[in-house]
Amino acid sequence: MEEILVIDGYNVINAWPELMKLKEVNFEHARSKLLEIVSNYSGYKGIKVIVVFDAHQVKGGIEHRENYGNVEIVYSGEGITADLVIEKLISSLPRNSKIFVATSDKTEQEMIWGKGAYRISSRELLAEIEETFKRNEVFLKEKQYKPYRLDSHLSDEVKHILERWRRGK
Repeated sequence: MEEILVIDGYNVINAWPELMKLKEVNFEHARSKLLEIVSNYSGYKGIKVIVVFDAHQVKGGIEHRENYGNVEIVYSGEGITADLVIEKLISSLPRNSKIFVATSDKTEQEMIWGKGAYRISSRELLAEIEETFKRNEVFLKEKQYKPYRLDSHLSDEVKHILERWRRGK
């Protein structure tokens, strides 16, 4: 079953401490950092990620889609909220998919449940991503410092027998 994570982009930016600080300096950098983080997460987990940014207050804004690595980005059009785009997305995604929506918007969470998707709060998503990155880091360190050797898959008993043969005993 394919897993799909749909993220309310601005809701997450306004909930994650690192991104909140970054947006105070430069909003575009906060967006880019979010996309970088979720792109890595998508790669680690092997799931599809869609990030929705609303532009409902942008004059003349037209809904469009872009890709950032393996992440699909949807910008809503003028007068269209991210919530509305997410509702449409959930309805259009394959029914046999396990769909999660990351948002802390209570109204949106109720709509998500009604459409059969799972909700994850912005803070829960941050905790999940941090845990995934830690597990991946540990995995890579273990692999990095253990050189692959032919005998690495042999039991101690088999190694002992082979060593005796080597010595002619």
